[in-house]
Amino acid sequence: MEPVIIHEIIGYVASVLVAVSLMMSAIIKLRIVNMIGAFTFAIYGILIGSVPVAAMNGFIVLINIYFLIKLYRDKEFFQLLNVGSDSKYLEEFIRFYREGILTYQPEFDFENEYNFSLFVLRDMVPAGLILGNRDEQATLHIDLDFVIPNFRDFKIGEYLFGEKVGYFKSEGIKKIRASSGNDAHNAYLEKTGFKKSDLKPHTYELTL
Repeated sequence: MEPVIIHEIIGYVASVLVAVSLMMSAIIKLRIVNMIGAFTFAIYGILIGSVPVAAMNGFIVLINIYFLIKLYRDKEFFQLLNVGSDSKYLEEFIRFYREGILTYQPEFDFENEYNFSLFVLRDMVPAGLILGNRDEQATLHIDLDFVIPNFRDFKIGEYLFGEKVGYFKSEGIKKIRASSGNDAHNAYLEKTGFKKSDLKPHTYELTL
């Protein structure tokens, strides 16, 4: 393959990566993909002998690295907030994020009643929501585990089912069952410690 064609392919790949990054709502993913796109553009600039293109995109790579490090190092404030099933804000939250909920958990029943409603606040922003029902066998059945787009970096899941798992124990819960969703949601459940249930299809379990 001619070197010129290879250079053009690298340039197109870099352009696509940068364009895709700008369409992302999750800030960490945006930074990572944008960084890879800028790095590819820097290589493209070197290959075609364009110092301005290489230098500018190299600088963008450094900017992305700086903010990624800052995002991971900055101390964030997390808090759990119980709300009643009759909460007006809960109703509006579910209505506003209905499309996103159906994308990640298409089987979620919006008409069902729940006796367990828990918001996860991240820097006082209602970033995550757990909806489910607790039964008499000390099992919490989670029908909805939803995180708003800007915060889908697993930190809420790690906080909820890692650092704050004692909260569920203090509530007398011994096992958590969560409904499966799309591939991304199932990957999230597995990363936070849930295992596929051997007894119930389309269900993941976490024993406390």
